[in-house]
Amino acid sequence: MLSLTTQEVDQITTQLLKGNICFYQIDKKKIFYMPDDEDYFNYDLTPDEETLLDDVEDDPNNYAEFTKMESAQEHQMMQDFVDRYVNERSLAEDLVVALGKPKANTAFKFLIDGSKYQESWKEYRWGKYHDWVQEQVDSFNYSE
Repeated sequence: MLSLTTQEVDQITTQLLKGNICFYQIDKKKIFYMPDDEDYFNYDLTPDEETLLDDVEDDPNNYAEFTKMESAQEHQMMQDFVDRYVNERSLAEDLVVALGKPKANTAFKFLIDGSKYQESWKEYRWGKYHDWVQEQVDSFNYSE
């Protein structure tokens, strides 16, 4: 049974938001992270990262893997934020238009970062990712 402390969930949440993938070593209760290869396909692994991946491959039952949300989940999270929290009609419309374009995350971030909703968005996103990490813990426990 995988059980993480609030501090461990917080640490994993923070790393996922930075674009990393996380592995939790169950027997040693240790968190490892590295850039998500989907975001950094030209990235060369360090020797420590190669060792970590070898260890995970050799003993997969001793590691829980935590990944970022899929793009559809991210998109829905942004749409939900606009629907629930953005009261300025013109900004809400601009954000919805941004979500319909290629590179929606970048356009959304550009618009939200220049608005009074920037801190609210960061808190909302962090909370949703915190829940996402907990869902992954629950899923890991269910699949055991």
